[in-house]
Amino acid sequence: MDARRAIIHWNGARKRRAIDAGGLLIVNKGNVTTGKVNGKSGRHNESRTASKPGTARETALDVLVRTEQDRSYSNLLLHQTLQKYGLDKADAGLATEIVYGTIQRMNTIDYFLERFVAKGMAKLQPWVRSLLRLSFYQMMYLDRIPDHAVVNEAVNLAKKRGHQGISGMVNGVLRNVIRQKETLKIPDNLPVIERIALTHSHPEWMVKRWLRQLGEERTERICEANNVPPRVSLRTNTVKISRDELVDLLKEAGLQAEPSDLAPAGVLVKGGGNMALTPWFADGLFSIQDESSMLVAEAVDPKAGEKVLDCCAAPGGKTMHMAEKMEDRGEVWACDIHEHKEKLIREQAVRLGLHSVRTVTSDARKLSERFAPGSFDRILLDAPCSGLGVIRRKPDMKWSKQERELDDICVIQQELLSQVHQLLRPGGVLVYSTCTIEHNENEGMIKRFLQEHPEFELENGQALQIYPYEHQSDGFFIAKLRKRA
Repeated sequence: MDARRAIIHWNGARKRRAIDAGGLLIVNKGNVTTGKVNGKSGRHNESRTASKPGTARETALDVLVRTEQDRSYSNLLLHQTLQKYGLDKADAGLATEIVYGTIQRMNTIDYFLERFVAKGMAKLQPWVRSLLRLSFYQMMYLDRIPDHAVVNEAVNLAKKRGHQGISGMVNGVLRNVIRQKETLKIPDNLPVIERIALTHSHPEWMVKRWLRQLGEERTERICEANNVPPRVSLRTNTVKISRDELVDLLKEAGLQAEPSDLAPAGVLVKGGGNMALTPWFADGLFSIQDESSMLVAEAVDPKAGEKVLDCCAAPGGKTMHMAEKMEDRGEVWACDIHEHKEKLIREQAVRLGLHSVRTVTSDARKLSERFAPGSFDRILLDAPCSGLGVIRRKPDMKWSKQERELDDICVIQQELLSQVHQLLRPGGVLVYSTCTIEHNENEGMIKRFLQEHPEFELENGQALQIYPYEHQSDGFFIAKLRKRA
């Protein structure tokens, strides 16, 4: 179902007027990034970034090496490393661009570099492999950074970290790449799986799986969209300020801001850098959330005075959105299995000035030990999932995720649904959502649940599946179920 029509069906004429007036709005959850991560960009002051100690490229190299060796999340490592080096805004943008771009295009980069490295990429030391990758990325995917500057910086870093032999090898490989640039093209006659995997840099198992589920055209569009940098989207805290007022406030401060066409509370921002570092964020005027993610609370559509449960709540974005929609009147119970994440949820509620949020640490499958059957008017199960709808935000997921993990997560999702539905009163609403595009975790999961629980019905007979290419937002699945009275 189209995202516009889904909100209209779910929430009636009042929402229809809001959507028709506002258009489409999409919000991001996760860390804000600066700089583009693919395509032609890279408009940076080369004199500042190429030669000084603690450069953008040195920062990027540190992050890439640790991401590969420690299997750490690149976004968290990048944030820590940027703080360590204390780069200015332009250099931080370049480092961010190099990190995400290199990870996004990794198997394509390795495919081309393999012909220039005599003993093969796999046999190189991890830091040498990462240095070649990030240098290749700049030369092939960015403009306005001269090739000779990329080579010089790479050679300097190789000398700093290794010995003369390594720096000579790095210099030779990269200069050979420059000489043969025009020949570095993906062959036209590859089988479709390999062609899409190399053109858009995705693992073949993932491409094969989506081809089977979604067909060639949709699969290619998804893979292409996964390499496009996410937009910065804010969710207005309507308890404190209206969306129009927030847009005006941001514009007065010199930022490019406009209402989202997809999400009723969403605002899209350009040129603001990390909006979590602004005084407006500290004052609780908005949260940072993807537009698709904002549609989840719109589907729940909680009313003031109701009792609502968010089963897997951390870090609490959807919890807070529901409390905001309820005008902070009623109870929103936010559950998470990890105690330290419960603290994050409470901190968000304090920042946003929301008093209706309650927290509980528990495995959601055991909530029946705490709450009686039929305790809640509305329940949100934003289930743990494979996360394959948010690859543009977490590009390292492409290379760390294993196909066998997808079946394991389905078992957990099924167990959660089979337990939490008991806590819903007759006539109440249960919303099941994921940030993936996997059939078994989405439509397949809901179909099975409805077969086993005929007391539930799918509102409007259709769930909402958003693909990453549709609204420049995350891939999301939202199913609104109503328990018969």
